[in-house]
Amino acid sequence: MITILPTFSTSFIALSAIFVAVGWYYIRKGNREAHKKWMTIGGVFATLFFITYVSRTAFVGNTHFGGPEDVKVFYQIFLIFHIILATVAAVMGIITFYRAYKNQIAQHKRIGPWTASIWFATAITGVTVYTLLYVIYPGGATDSVIKVIFGW
Repeated sequence: MITILPTFSTSFIALSAIFVAVGWYYIRKGNREAHKKWMTIGGVFATLFFITYVSRTAFVGNTHFGGPEDVKVFYQIFLIFHIILATVAAVMGIITFYRAYKNQIAQHKRIGPWTASIWFATAITGVTVYTLLYVIYPGGATDSVIKVIFGW
């Protein structure tokens, strides 16, 4: 079960990005109800990602990069970029959802496209991290999140 958690969490983030894209499509077509529905589903999958990722980190740890040393520094830089991007996207997502559900439509419309764009980039970089960590190269040892992020 432990080895499947990264696949689940990465699937959740990829699905969230797909649902956000569908929601964006519907708002561009002027269909607010469909937009709200698909964005909410995207938010649910993003939340499932967060719960799965945090649970795995808390109870199991994170996986060190198992690829070659000459690639490791590039992976670590990419991972840090992804984490910063994901943090910004999560905060912006919460703000964007809050504004939508509080009916602050003007503010929601201003931040929404930025949030979605950053979310797409986060999903792409997240899938790339997963691919580098579990598909292209074998995962390394499991350790604390700080040691894994900085490659210590």
